[in-house]
Amino acid sequence: MRSHKPLLLLGLFTALLSSACVGSGTIAAKDNSSQADISWGARLYSENCSACHGNKGKGGVGVPLGLPAFINNVDNDYLGKTIKLGRPGRIMPAFDRLNNDQISAIVSYMRSWTGKAGPQFSYKTISGSTKQGAKLYAKQCASCHGANGEGGHGTGVTYSRARSLPIIAPALNNSGFLGSASDAMIKHTISHGRSKTPMPAFLNKHGIREDDIDDIVSYIRHFKPAAKEPMDELAYIMRESSYSFAETVKNVENAIVAANMRLIRIQNVEDRLFPPHAVNQKQKMVYACGFAFLYKALEVDSRVGLFLPCRVTVIEQEGKVKLYAVNPRSLAVFFNNNELDQLCTQMRDIYIDLMEEATM
Repeated sequence: MRSHKPLLLLGLFTALLSSACVGSGTIAAKDNSSQADISWGARLYSENCSACHGNKGKGGVGVPLGLPAFINNVDNDYLGKTIKLGRPGRIMPAFDRLNNDQISAIVSYMRSWTGKAGPQFSYKTISGSTKQGAKLYAKQCASCHGANGEGGHGTGVTYSRARSLPIIAPALNNSGFLGSASDAMIKHTISHGRSKTPMPAFLNKHGIREDDIDDIVSYIRHFKPAAKEPMDELAYIMRESSYSFAETVKNVENAIVAANMRLIRIQNVEDRLFPPHAVNQKQKMVYACGFAFLYKALEVDSRVGLFLPCRVTVIEQEGKVKLYAVNPRSLAVFFNNNELDQLCTQMRDIYIDLMEEATM
C-alpha cells in the first residue's frame, strides 16, 4: 500500500546571490568593440541580465538600463563594477563569477543600444564640507533618495511605481553604488540631472552652486548602509493541534476570517497528483489572502507572488494533527531586497498568529 506523507510543494527560481569586491582597476568595454564582442555580450546579457532588466534594457523587476538618460550618462567602469558588485539588499546580485572580459562584452552590448560611447569621468576625490552637504542633502535630495540614502520605494518597472516614473531613485548609501560610482560621476548627475526622469539638474538652480554640489558629494561618500539582521530561520513553521483533523481545518478557516483575510479555497494536498480514490483525505491545504498586504508586497517586489497567497497545510499522521506553512522569512534571502525582508517577517508573524489561533 502506498504511504501518504506530507507534501510541501514550493517552486522557486532565484537570481544568483553573492558578494564581491573590486580594486581600483577599471572594468570597461573596448574602445572599438567588434561585432563579435557585441554578439558575445548579447548572449551573456540574455543569460544573466534580461530576466530582470528586459530585452535591450527595457526594464522589469530591474531598472530600465536602456533609458538614454541613464546609459549615456554613466561610464563603462560604473557599469562594469555594478555588474561585479551588485547592489546588496536592492535586488541586483553580484556577478563575481563573470570575469572582466565577459563583463566588458556585456557593457559593449549595452552601449550598442544607443550607439554612443560612454562618458569618461575622473577618479579624483572631490573635497567638500560634509556638514554643509548634510544640510543641502536634507533639503534637496532626501525626499526622493531617503533621509539616510536608502533610495526609492519598490523595484524596477513592474508594480513598483506609477508608470509616469521611468526609474526609481537609487539607494545612495548602498555599498555597491558607492563602490561603483566615482565622485565625478555623482557630481555630474547632480549637476545635470537625468532628462525625462524625476532627477532634476541642480547646477545654478535652486540656489545651488558648484561648491554646494561638492559638499553634497562629500556627504554622500560618508553614507553607511544599515546593518543587516541575520536570518537564521527554519524553512517552515509547524504547530501541533490538540483538536481533531476536521476541527483543526475549521479552526484555520475561522482564524483566517477573524484576521480579515479572504478564504480562497480548501483542497486536498494530493488533488490531481493521484486518482481521486487514492487521495489522502487527511492532508488539506487552506488558501487565504489579505489583499491589502498582497498589494503592498507587490509594490515592493513582484516576485513575492512566488509564495503568495498564504497556504496553511493541515495533516493527520499517526494519530497526530499538525499544521505546516512555508516560513517566508527563510525565503527572503533569495531575493536580495531589504524592503521585502521586512514584509517577509510580517508574513511569518501572520502565519504564526493564524496557526496559534487555530490550535489554542
